[in-house]
Amino acid sequence: MGLLDDLKGKAQQVIGGNEQAIKDGIDKAGDFVDSKTGGKYADKIDAAQRGASGFVDQADDRPNTAPVAEQRPVVDEPPAAGEPRQPGL
Repeated sequence: MGLLDDLKGKAQQVIGGNEQAIKDGIDKAGDFVDSKTGGKYADKIDAAQRGASGFVDQADDRPNTAPVAEQRPVVDEPPAAGEPRQPGL
């Protein structure tokens, strides 16, 4: 089990059963920031609140695995003029 798997599992354990309290904290923090910025960033703060609350809602639905990085083919490009060729790069 990798580090990300371990951290994700621990986050799911913390969230489990505390969804409403966490979402209330997200709302309270967002409202605090909104009040300190005079509403200047209200739309961005609201979007962040919705995203964070959505993450909390989905935390129990996600498998306890890290996302797989997209595999890209290795392209062997010729070196620029005057640069030595390095194998494997």
